[in-house]
Amino acid sequence: MSGPISNFINHHYRHFNSATLKDASVAYKAHLDKGGKMLVTLAGAMSSGELGLSLAEMIRQDKVHAISCTGANLEEDVYNLVAHEHYERIPNYRDLTKEQEVALLDRHLNRVTDTCIPEEEAIRRIEGAIIEEWTKADRAGESYFPHEYMYKILRSGALKKHYQIDPKDSWLMAAAEKNLPMVVPGWEDSTTGNIFAGHCIKGNIKNPGTVKGGIPYMMEWAKWYQEESKKYDIGFFQIGGGIAGDFPICVVPMLHQDLEYEEVKVWSYFCQISDSTTSYGSYSGAVPNEKITWGKLAVDTPSYIIESDATIVAPLMFAYILDW
Repeated sequence: MSGPISNFINHHYRHFNSATLKDASVAYKAHLDKGGKMLVTLAGAMSSGELGLSLAEMIRQDKVHAISCTGANLEEDVYNLVAHEHYERIPNYRDLTKEQEVALLDRHLNRVTDTCIPEEEAIRRIEGAIIEEWTKADRAGESYFPHEYMYKILRSGALKKHYQIDPKDSWLMAAAEKNLPMVVPGWEDSTTGNIFAGHCIKGNIKNPGTVKGGIPYMMEWAKWYQEESKKYDIGFFQIGGGIAGDFPICVVPMLHQDLEYEEVKVWSYFCQISDSTTSYGSYSGAVPNEKITWGKLAVDTPSYIIESDATIVAPLMFAYILDW
């Protein structure tokens, strides 16, 4: 039974980007109904945009089976979990002077578009918990991926006393509860990655390999894709562009062209939400057909691109897929 949001979309979304939103949602559901699995990629600042309000339920209801995200999205979902009440929204962010930006800096408020992340309440709370896990692994000679450390601190309850939102609205909490497969390419440029580098420089962490990086991630991802694609068709749902999308999609041509494996399935569904315009050499704005030339998609892969703001489109699509 469809809910009011789904019924609204069915009735009103008939043309242009709205029609593509509906078509892509219908195809997403059809892909799952046929027994397929879905990867969701998160670029930009989706966690600070509180996408967890809908994405967490998608994960809980097995509508998402793997995540690729930037280091910023990985950490910022936890920031929101432990410091939501200290965030500040700046509706007139376009009108700020440089001096007003400095005033925000002096208050330790790091701005992401219209949202300011509170450094002390968010970043420093996570730092204490995660340093403990890094140090423990370093002394034991162990090594884990960035998302595995985040799973550890969420599962341990180390941050529970700081929760300021309902944990059911944290997509990373939902992912940790399901031990969802994840890749976090380019984690090193995140705030947590910078903190880790700093502790390595100071000698607090002896082995920089205590946190695994991009090449081990690709090796693990290739293993996951090989095993899962033998049993299921796997779809690709991309929010934004950049490394969060480019990294995981390349596993298919790597397996086929570089490793010369036979019978490697291409992605069985593709949808991208992007406000990047198609232009010279832009990957984020490239039309899906370009990916056919790289061996990522097939001629008959259902493919969609919705040119709009992901904070508007993604929750609507998730609501439709969840029959809300």
